[in-house]
Amino acid sequence: MSQVEVFPREKPDRRFLPDIPSKSASRRNADARYFSEGKVDVYSGNGKYRYCSGRIINLSESGMLIEPDRKLRVGDKVVLRFFLAAGTMPEGYESFVRLPARVVRLDASMGGAAFAFEKNITEYLRRRRWRYFEAASLLGIMLTLTGVWFIKKESIFYFWFDVPIFLYGLCALFYLLSRFFFAALYRPYPVDPQFTPSVTIVIPCFNEEEWIEKTVRGCLNQQYPEDRLQLIVVDDGSSDGTLAVLQEVQAKIYDEVGERFTIHAFPKNRGKRHAMAAGARMATGDMVVFVDSDSFLQPLSILNVVQPLKDPKIGASTGRCEVENKWTNLLTKMQAVRYFVGFRIFKAAESIFDTVTCLSGPLACYRRDVLMRYLDAWEHQTYLGQPATFGDDRSLTNFVLTSHYAVYQHSAVTHTIVPSTYHTFYTQQMRWKRSWLRESLKASLFMWRREPFMAISFYLGLLLPVLAPFVVLRAFIFVPAAYGVWPITYIAGVFFMSMLMCTSYLFLKRSNLWLYGVPFCFFYLTVLLWQILWALLTFWQSNWGTRPSSHDTHDAGATS
Repeated sequence: MSQVEVFPREKPDRRFLPDIPSKSASRRNADARYFSEGKVDVYSGNGKYRYCSGRIINLSESGMLIEPDRKLRVGDKVVLRFFLAAGTMPEGYESFVRLPARVVRLDASMGGAAFAFEKNITEYLRRRRWRYFEAASLLGIMLTLTGVWFIKKESIFYFWFDVPIFLYGLCALFYLLSRFFFAALYRPYPVDPQFTPSVTIVIPCFNEEEWIEKTVRGCLNQQYPEDRLQLIVVDDGSSDGTLAVLQEVQAKIYDEVGERFTIHAFPKNRGKRHAMAAGARMATGDMVVFVDSDSFLQPLSILNVVQPLKDPKIGASTGRCEVENKWTNLLTKMQAVRYFVGFRIFKAAESIFDTVTCLSGPLACYRRDVLMRYLDAWEHQTYLGQPATFGDDRSLTNFVLTSHYAVYQHSAVTHTIVPSTYHTFYTQQMRWKRSWLRESLKASLFMWRREPFMAISFYLGLLLPVLAPFVVLRAFIFVPAAYGVWPITYIAGVFFMSMLMCTSYLFLKRSNLWLYGVPFCFFYLTVLLWQILWALLTFWQSNWGTRPSSHDTHDAGATS
């Protein structure tokens, strides 16, 4: 039985592309509406007496439509009490709500009553909930740093008792705290509405029938000059209904977008990298934006992601990737915290030095002339004589960094579907670790020429994960067996560093998910950490894992 993904379900607009610029009429001005299966209690205007209950049909920031169990009248002033369940609205809105409202419309056809809130939900949560989250997170950060200070003070005191463990701990502390420090200095590139270079979006897809329509809609539904935006979808020999869905969408919106939306289908599967390269060669825009086939752009994503490229020294930029299905289960909740910290902390810190080491696949923008300079070498890249079938984003980033800067644009947002089963997650992580190892070794040949602090951080970021399994074995097995000393300090250090990530997440996102960073860090320590050893032993393998295809399977068999 397949996993049911949980995420906010927006009520679709009657127009397929409601946010694109229009010459004749204004587009959607109202806030987004979300379907809900929740219940609501309707109280008298003074909030003392429950008048009726009802089922929520849909709701937005400013109001809701319900199906009440008693008749209401237009103009009635009431107090609504309801619970916003996780996954009903965007992250941070999950909460009990008590809002004054009035009946503004009755829907006789479905027996519904529409309410307008006296103040919107955001304002309500800001006053009743979010400001307390922010205060608690700041206190948590201070307490966490205090705990880290005491632990590392002890580490320095006992340094000569076990040099490998305590030296590793101090280096790891320096690396992680430096990431948070530089991330705090990061600011997104400002938006110049007049800077709108021509853009071609390329979506490589394979067996993505479930999500491809939503991906296409996100790419075309941009607040960006329509005559400067082109979309090319390259179907990599899908064996499901992906191509049929694409053709249906193209026919549906042809009158609105015309030739700006192009589908190119490979007769048989060739691999994601070849699909990306084919799309890039067909592109006509000054900028080429790659978007994964299960990633969904926000209406201002393209306008924001191109802004850093006003500087001719910058060859590429990447945006912020959020987890779309974060509310599905424990695994996706942990990944939500990890993704946000990975982008807002680690990529933001790298961007301070104009050296983001991985322009992530869900949203990455390249100067077309820079991309074409390296396209052939990147497309036909090999390892030990075998074609490279993954690590496309990190590999292409390395090519760009040899001649240009690569940066992070926090305000360019996309949402992506992450693995919600552990088997798929494990295989994805193994693929990523092999890619990270291969491309980091390649980057190490030129990274020393970058700004000194960036270079030091890069080499530490490469060395620490490789050494981590050996340090953990020493701390948890050798030292207790040889000296009878249990790794309490090591575990406490992991806990406090995970709490630093969690409290930072709480401060920035004001979400109930903040605490899931702690189990993820220990999950990494006990499970994912050991994939590093296997990646070291099998780094030449090229099987894909999360999106198997005939091409990837063939390569996996050739290298096993």
